[in-house]
Amino acid sequence: MDWSPVAVRLLQGVVYHDDNLETWEQLLENVSPLTEYFGKLGLLLVVDEPDAMAYLRQLDEEEIPADFPPIPRLFRRTPLGYDATLLCVLLRDELRQYEEEDVQNERCVIAQSDLLALWEAFFPDQPDSVRLNRTLTAALRKMEDLKFVRQFEKEPPSWEIRRIIKARLPLADLERLRVALASAVGNLPTDISEAEES
Repeated sequence: MDWSPVAVRLLQGVVYHDDNLETWEQLLENVSPLTEYFGKLGLLLVVDEPDAMAYLRQLDEEEIPADFPPIPRLFRRTPLGYDATLLCVLLRDELRQYEEEDVQNERCVIAQSDLLALWEAFFPDQPDSVRLNRTLTAALRKMEDLKFVRQFEKEPPSWEIRRIIKARLPLADLERLRVALASAVGNLPTDISEAEES
């Protein structure tokens, strides 16, 4: 079928307009058959045209019709751990600020050195910046695997925050996690603010 390559791409993860224009256009031309196909698998196709991305979401139990046979989970939920959760909160907060303030740039890009400055505030007892940068880099690689970020430049390192993080970490969850992280660490500046893998 014309949309088979798009279906495979969606099963591999989020599809962005700016990653492959041809794939994006094929997706938009075939939303109905793709929605029907994935619906039979218990998956919901989400096409977010304003943010120019599309992804699949596993239906929750209450969303599945009562007469539908039980379906095993296709996407596994992965506990992120403290470092990755902290980085999610920092990245999501940066994306929120970018969307509120920056109207000129198409991409939300942050230098790793700026992220490190935010990161260090959560480790007040760790004076070793080199070690903290290593843990930050490891957490960024985890976020890259989840397609929440992609490396923008290697030297000096900078990262593009991908918009899928908005779908995976809505503002309500961001606030809840920020409060939990702040209470776990103790006194933090007030302005510092479970992933599903496909």
